Order: sequence, then C-alpha cells, then structure tokens
Amino acid sequence: VQLQASGGGSVQAGGSLRLSCAASGRIVSIGDMGWYRQAPGKQRELVASITRNGNTNYVNSIKGRFTISRDNAKDTVYLQMTSLKPEDTAVYYCNVRARTTAWDDSTYWGQGTQVTVSS
Repeated sequence: VQLQASGGGSVQAGGSLRLSCAASGRIVSIGDMGWYRQAPGKQRELVASITRNGNTNYVNSIKGRFTISRDNAKDTVYLQMTSLKPEDTAVYYCNVRARTTAWDDSTYWGQGTQVTVSS
C-alpha cells in the first residue's frame, strides 16, 4: 500500500490548508484513517482519525478548527485546517489501516507533508 500525501505549505496565522492522502496498491479494504503530526523536538501525535463509517476523533488542541473526512470510493482521507496557529507548524503524516489480503491487517504511513504557520 502506498500513501501519497499533498496539500501542505506555508500560511500566515488564521489561514487555511487542506491536506489529502490517497492510498493505492493491492487493497482489499481500508479501516481507520488518520493524521498525525510531529513538530521539531516533539513526539509524533495523533491529530485526528476517522473510521470507515465516519466516526471521528480529534486531539483537543485542534477541535473546532480542523475537520477530518474521507472518500471511501477514492481511498482518500482529508484534513481541512482552518484558523491555523503557529503551534500547528509540523510535518503531517497520514496513517491508514488496510488489508491487502483476507488475513493481513497492517498500518501504513505517508511520506509526510510540511505545514508552516507564521505569526
């Protein structure tokens, strides 16, 4: 399974960005999808996740500002980020749980996309 993330960039505080992550390969099914981020000198943290049925979970620091969504037909997960703050600056990674066979259930990571928010 390959994950291709896109949509990062540099914005001023208060701006918006939309991240996308498309999964490809010999996929039987995709389960939970999510976004993590890692700021310099900090551990990677879960930002948001979404189940196949659309149930979502968010870290408190981004609630009300970020929205995670997915398109199951396209095997793609999105993260709409609004009201961005300098503390949102990080490399963002998509994370997908997928089956490539009936008995395999593994987690895959995207390559990371940089988000930089200036004050």
